[in-house]
Amino acid sequence: MAAAVVHCVLLQRVPRTGWVYRGVKDPESVSDHMYRMAMMSLTITDPTVDKNRCIKLALVHDLAESIVGDIAPSDNISKEEKHRREEEAMRHISALLPDGLRQEIYGLWEEFENQSSDEARIVKQFDLLDMILQAHEYEELEGAPGRLQEFFDSTNGRFQHPDVLKLVASLNDERQRCMTAGAKDCGNSEGDAASSKPGPTS
Repeated sequence: MAAAVVHCVLLQRVPRTGWVYRGVKDPESVSDHMYRMAMMSLTITDPTVDKNRCIKLALVHDLAESIVGDIAPSDNISKEEKHRREEEAMRHISALLPDGLRQEIYGLWEEFENQSSDEARIVKQFDLLDMILQAHEYEELEGAPGRLQEFFDSTNGRFQHPDVLKLVASLNDERQRCMTAGAKDCGNSEGDAASSKPGPTS
């Protein structure tokens, strides 16, 4: 059991590869990303969606990256090979858990991978939403509106849930305001960056 918890801790030291490849300073960890997705899941108001299951899916979906790392599209690894590596990692991690919990954790990962439930589909949208929220935050911190446009482009047409669409629309409005106003009005100064940047993770 303790060995499985270690894998969760390791995620605090696995940076999100997309930000590393784009030269972002002090990029978020996979653990940071999963936590914010879990918080998004906590705010769900849709009565047709199981909020607790969404939180669990968010906290499990990238657990395999504690072993295989955060494999990005630019790594030129096929989806099939990525899935194989992550499946092998999840089998290893879940084997460290007692019966019952073992099946639950692996089942949650598989549900997200296969997008086989309404909960898995909305959590996937939170996955993408968190990515562009983080991209916008980095653009603001760097004083470089629009620098990470490719991350936004990669989400085109991939949001469907009404609640998520509202959040995306709000984010796009704010980002457009920043791009129109220029870097000086988007929290890019050293003082602004220091005050808006999240503190160290615990």
